[in-house]
Amino acid sequence: MATDRTKPDTLPPLPEVIVPPHPEWPKLSETETALLKEKIKKLLKEQDAVLVAHYYTDGSLQDLAEETGGCVADSLEMARFGTQHPARTLVVAGVRFMGETAKILNNEKRVLMPDLAATCSLDEGCPYELFSSFCDEHPDHTVVVYANTSARVKARSDWVVTSGIALPIIRHLAEKGEKILWAPDRHLGRYVQKLTGAEMIFWPGSCVVHEEFRAVALERLRKLHPDAAILVHPESPEAVIAQADVVGSTTALIDAVARLPNLEFIVATDKGIFNKMRKVAPGKILLEAPTVGEGATCQSCAYCPWMGMNSLQNLAEVLATGKNEVHVSPDLAVQARIPIRRMLDFAEAMKKGGGFLSS
Repeated sequence: MATDRTKPDTLPPLPEVIVPPHPEWPKLSETETALLKEKIKKLLKEQDAVLVAHYYTDGSLQDLAEETGGCVADSLEMARFGTQHPARTLVVAGVRFMGETAKILNNEKRVLMPDLAATCSLDEGCPYELFSSFCDEHPDHTVVVYANTSARVKARSDWVVTSGIALPIIRHLAEKGEKILWAPDRHLGRYVQKLTGAEMIFWPGSCVVHEEFRAVALERLRKLHPDAAILVHPESPEAVIAQADVVGSTTALIDAVARLPNLEFIVATDKGIFNKMRKVAPGKILLEAPTVGEGATCQSCAYCPWMGMNSLQNLAEVLATGKNEVHVSPDLAVQARIPIRRMLDFAEAMKKGGGFLSS
């Protein structure tokens, strides 16, 4: 049985993650939105820039990325897209680790973000110094970190994974007899461990969005909608995952909405994903998994406040001014690129072998 290293006495006190309030952007009229979009499109073209947006960002940003030949995707495809697109500037609408990953893989390109303060609770809860010391205590373990980490943490790792590729990579390492040090999301780690039987120790991190989903409240909602399929991201607590019809990454959950015959879906992930789900499955009913119930605090309420820092307004400003450029030192980028490329090469080998991959 794998050792549980998430007990309080096995790690030093972790920093408190301060969850910001959800930003409130001025509401734009249809005319104002159209004019702002046209301005952004012009700036993108003038600066040889392409917009890459995550599924959790505001729908207006996702739509604009698609309209301009950019990319709306999960973190794995965002990383892959940036390396393949010829644009000299990548504009990343998401959170900081996504911008850093784009820069690590494209150090010669300019990478901009609408707001450099848009971070991630998983990243914030896994500071490099503490994490590095944890790794030093377990030199016989292969270090696997989730993409939601800083460039320095990635550089300290052997592998970087996303939620969609974590399972095959951990299975591959387990078959080789390797012991895994996993960070930072404990829920995803335990889910992967349960399916692979890998020997793993865990960093005690969690996502403020997915941590909020409540199993008891979900049971009640299921009774009200008995024919609904339950779709759950594996960053959710185990008792929520246990009720799922489909457990998977953002891409996998979007595919499930399009593929399954159900009319109704209860979705346990950031509600920003509904924008894409409605496009691939128009007419289907999407319900938010409950973030209220016994013990709920609802810091995030199924919407990441850091993702909410991205808007059409600050996207236009960044393109006009050139501010909010992401910088990763060349030496650090070289080190962090190794485990990321290992993941991308593994993903490419899976695709050639006919396996399905998402993240």
